[in-house]
Amino acid sequence: MEQPCILIIDDEADLRSLLTTTLQKEGFSNIITASSVKEGWNMFEQHSPSIALVDIMLPDGEGYDLCKKMREVSHIPILFLSAKSDEIDKLLGLAIGGDDYITKPFSPKEVAYRVKAQLRRAGYQTQAEAPTTSVGPFTINTDETEVYKAGTVLDLTAKEVGLMACFLRNPNRILSKETLFEQVWGEEFFGADNTLMVHIRRLREKIEDNPSSPIYITTVKGLGYRFKAK
Repeated sequence: MEQPCILIIDDEADLRSLLTTTLQKEGFSNIITASSVKEGWNMFEQHSPSIALVDIMLPDGEGYDLCKKMREVSHIPILFLSAKSDEIDKLLGLAIGGDDYITKPFSPKEVAYRVKAQLRRAGYQTQAEAPTTSVGPFTINTDETEVYKAGTVLDLTAKEVGLMACFLRNPNRILSKETLFEQVWGEEFFGADNTLMVHIRRLREKIEDNPSSPIYITTVKGLGYRFKAK
């Protein structure tokens, strides 16, 4: 199957390299990069990319203007990369045609997840469809990039998707804090209770009808967490 073409436009060479390496590890091989508005537009015209990652602050202009120009001739997914974290900047980016807005500093892995999600929504599959895993109203696709509740995709971060993957693979089982942290963060636990608790709380806010009285992710005192399958 033809590989999607990913265009990365950012003036930081190290960041372009890091994103390229991460995306390659995720199975993408057709990646092109640019460091300015002018170069980005030239690459866009020459290669007709499937998706674009666009930095907002570029040496010769703003990514917003480049997005507007792309939108005049294309409907490809556009993801903004920005050090601007104000809500107004995010709303502006989405209002002018952006499909997602990722604030720096970010996890390259999370960017890869979001790229996959946007390509899937655009109807592009990079690999053969594989079975999904479903527990109750929740479904996660096999490459573990998106989680759905009752058919609606949830707006989860990469870590939240990772937690859901652990829970959906182990319904009704008690998972220790150590197990969850090591599987999702890829590091030894070393008493990182607060980090895990914050992510569990935020995940509950997104999947529970009443986060203060959760019915899916329950705490088992002294042992860890259990995902109750209905």
